[in-house]
Amino acid sequence: MDSKEQILKRSVEAKEIYLPHISADPVVFGFDQNELKVLLAKMHYRKQWMLPGGYVRKDEDLDEAVIRILKSRTGVTNVFLEEFGIFGKKNRSEYYFEDFDDTLFQKQRFISVGYYALYNSSEIYPVADEISETCEWIYLKQLPEIELAMDHREIIEKALLTLREKISYKPIGYNLLPEKFTFPELQKLYEAILGKNLNRGNFYKKIKNSGVLRKLDEQRRGGAHKSPDLYSFDQVNYTKALEDGLNSW
Repeated sequence: MDSKEQILKRSVEAKEIYLPHISADPVVFGFDQNELKVLLAKMHYRKQWMLPGGYVRKDEDLDEAVIRILKSRTGVTNVFLEEFGIFGKKNRSEYYFEDFDDTLFQKQRFISVGYYALYNSSEIYPVADEISETCEWIYLKQLPEIELAMDHREIIEKALLTLREKISYKPIGYNLLPEKFTFPELQKLYEAILGKNLNRGNFYKKIKNSGVLRKLDEQRRGGAHKSPDLYSFDQVNYTKALEDGLNSW
């Protein structure tokens, strides 16, 4: 079955299973080599890259749908998710399916709910689903070089902007860094998200005052320089800061 036949088949099934006119597009961010990356799937049809989104079943909540979609399309489970925006420009999906009749389920006008997710990319081994050629981590710096479908570039940019705004009053890192990390590694994460360098002294003071870190009685061994101290997140304080914000930030 070629990609067009596959889409037609899924259209018939979708009309029975999914709600019309609403979809979800999760933007899954990972952190590696001091850079942010995003999880994308390359479709068999049109060979364009897309966010691993999907439709909402008639018998499930929206949040449940996003969790299911991520698991089925990428193999991702136990991921932190937060809604960040609604995308509803007219014809946002029609051009992509212009080769099909207007009765196609996927060609209808869809309003998409955007979610962003943070994940330690070393723990994810993406698995492509049947409509995808591949599912991979793509570094943000690579995005200008690839062809993204529909308005998915806009959705990614909005997700990154939201992440940058939240970083000023919410802790970030628990889902992106390994369990044990150095302070410079945490600073590199913040710099990758913000897209700029930070003053080390000021950053250290702000993070220390926030109370979200716990210094471990061990160091990172094996480097050419002095072994740096290792830290982990204080889960109680981190969770509290997520709920109440970082008053000292």
